[in-house]
Amino acid sequence: MEKERKILKITPLLTNKKALNDYEVVKEYECSVKLEWYEVKSVREKHFNLKASFVTIRENELFIQKFHISQYKMLTNSTIYDPERERKLFLHKKDISYLHQKTKEKWFTLIPTEVYFKWNLIKVKIALAKWKKQYEKKEALKKRDIEMDIRRSLSERK
Repeated sequence: MEKERKILKITPLLTNKKALNDYEVVKEYECSVKLEWYEVKSVREKHFNLKASFVTIRENELFIQKFHISQYKMLTNSTIYDPERERKLFLHKKDISYLHQKTKEKWFTLIPTEVYFKWNLIKVKIALAKWKKQYEKKEALKKRDIEMDIRRSLSERK
């Protein structure tokens, strides 16, 4: 996996850990984002946040909502800038129609999980996800703790 990332020149910028904790990922898609030049500059400097963001579908197009990109420090006109404006995502029509059908079903939603560079393009990985219930989150934590204990005991034996 790490070799593939080096060959493709993929550099991850941010992973939405809260969303991955709260949701069970069913399927992931890679999308491009339509950004202004000053937003690209801010993203390159890692001045953005994915925490409260989500994806909506309108008129067979994807939009990311509440994807907070801070104002570029060299931008002087601060009255016109909206850091949480909706931004268009680019994905194949077939995939958009599939996601539209799935989000109509109960419990399914679209969330952004990762922002990264692929070559020199900014990509967002979105996921079709199901909401985890509280007991499922606790079970995942228990399973992770057990696996860590097993790894520790195996490393101590060597």
